[in-house]
Amino acid sequence: MTLIRHGHRGQAVRQLQQQLNRAGAELYVDGHFGDATEAAVRAYQRRVGLVADGIAGPKTLATLAGTGNARLLHHNMLLAVAQRLNVELAAIYAVNEVESAGQGFLANGKPAILFERHIMYRQLCTPRSNEDDAAALQAYADELAALHPNLVNPRPGGYAGGTAEHQRLAHARLLDDTCALESASWGAFQIMGFHWQRLGYASVQAFVAEMEAGENQQFDAFARFIETDPALLKALQGKRCATFAKLYNGPAYQRNLYDVKLERAYQRHAEAAIEAAA
Repeated sequence: MTLIRHGHRGQAVRQLQQQLNRAGAELYVDGHFGDATEAAVRAYQRRVGLVADGIAGPKTLATLAGTGNARLLHHNMLLAVAQRLNVELAAIYAVNEVESAGQGFLANGKPAILFERHIMYRQLCTPRSNEDDAAALQAYADELAALHPNLVNPRPGGYAGGTAEHQRLAHARLLDDTCALESASWGAFQIMGFHWQRLGYASVQAFVAEMEAGENQQFDAFARFIETDPALLKALQGKRCATFAKLYNGPAYQRNLYDVKLERAYQRHAEAAIEAAA
């Protein structure tokens, strides 16, 4: 994934500066991504409605090149969520930057997903009404696991990545549509489908339709995930990065430096907001 950001130097930065100048900036084209270039990137992003993070990633570069951005995450969505959750906008920007998988869609236009075969097994075993026989459900899941171990399995694995994950999902949907959709993580924030009811969707199919619609809908699902977890919401409101990272990412958060990345991103966005207001 191409990311051009503060501190970078080289031909890619020169090309970016030239594109920004064609879009109305007045940069000295020196191939150095300094404060002036970051400010110009933010100004351009704000003008076209993108998330104004000051980083020239695939979305900003594509928009500069003339590609439409209707399905991309917009600044107004982050602003609305910040107000809705009563969280500082800089903190929302930081969470979006660190916790997002990058782009919510693959090059072929399909949403980014990861199919989890062990979740498929679990969902097939889960009774959904008082009439369901748990033993019979497990026996059926075991039968499918024997026939299709790459799609139904008590153990995780079998990942293919990218567009091939959609092929796995399509095959799993032939076994059980609802369980299959519940067993994939969706969009830029990789929200698991089985959360659909907690997040307030009418069905997992309705949830998936929203994930297919655009990154703004994907971010709305992420916001619902936070606001339906009081501890997670409180940590974000208090800007307690380590607590938020632990709750959202699990015990491995320290090894992956999620808390450090969140704190640094927050400081950068907070400082940029102060500068923009000055």
